[in-house]
Amino acid sequence: MTAPILHGGGITEAAARFGGTPGDWLDLSTGINPCPVSLPEIDPHIWHRLPDRYVEEAARLAASRYYRTGDIMPLPVPGTQAAIQLLPRLVGTSKRAAVFAPTYGEYARVLAVAGIAVDSVERADDLTAAHRLAVVVNPNNPTGRLFLPEEILGMAEAMKAHGGLLVVDEAFGDLEPDASVARYAAAFDNLIVFRSFGKFFGLAGLRLGFVAAGAPVLRAFGEWLGPWAVSGPALAISAKLMEGDTDAIARGILARKAGLDAVLRTAGLKIAGGTGLFTLIENKRAYELHTALCEVHVLTRRFDYNPHWLRIGLTPDENGDRRLADALQRTGV
Repeated sequence: MTAPILHGGGITEAAARFGGTPGDWLDLSTGINPCPVSLPEIDPHIWHRLPDRYVEEAARLAASRYYRTGDIMPLPVPGTQAAIQLLPRLVGTSKRAAVFAPTYGEYARVLAVAGIAVDSVERADDLTAAHRLAVVVNPNNPTGRLFLPEEILGMAEAMKAHGGLLVVDEAFGDLEPDASVARYAAAFDNLIVFRSFGKFFGLAGLRLGFVAAGAPVLRAFGEWLGPWAVSGPALAISAKLMEGDTDAIARGILARKAGLDAVLRTAGLKIAGGTGLFTLIENKRAYELHTALCEVHVLTRRFDYNPHWLRIGLTPDENGDRRLADALQRTGV
């Protein structure tokens, strides 16, 4: 049995160990917009009925516009993690896969549990004809590394030459629209793009993502997920929000990001990377800093594979920035 991945979140466990209630804590352990958007009004019947076809079609059309996928109508899935769980079915247990690392750990874990050999790679040149599947998170979690579209498409071409698939996880891509390759999924039948809805809109609890890919992959994923995989309210809410003023949401996130980074720099911490929704710091005493912050009820994300890293998410407002600044000053680390 493969060991579980250490993720962000876990505020209940942190409170049980260090005291207080979850509501007392400043949770900076996730890469989610801390200022969730207001929920739009939706037809009350949507709560009462199974998801009607027109509700799903409206969400897919909105997603095609928002993610710029052209003729492809992205498939809604109950969170990107659900799509990750399906990847072994595309590969076959006798094959190898490559994952650009370090990155979101569930890709390697899910593939390994299915009996697929997984190679950690850093460069496009590391991909070989032995790899039936390659995974790149772009922008990357947690480093923020960003491949340009032409680099990603070059990987897709290389994988296609030996019948391989390329999965591009753009969970943090909403603030980097020009870097997205979702619009090329129609031209590359071996390109699969995952998009997360909840991170940017601050609605992770909806458990909603979208997959952009060629018709055979979308058809297979749809069959494997079965009917009514995504709730009607999630579909209806996403359709309205993706058609709304997403530029205003982006401006709000970037303002919060600027506030976070200012606090970290003032505290003398080294910024090693990140995206618009979190910052990665590098510190030789990162584990001690994580623990010291927990003592004052501030939760960050540490990494079992790199004890010198902490990922710190955005605070919801300037009061949150001041609380973090005070907490860092009090730690003495």
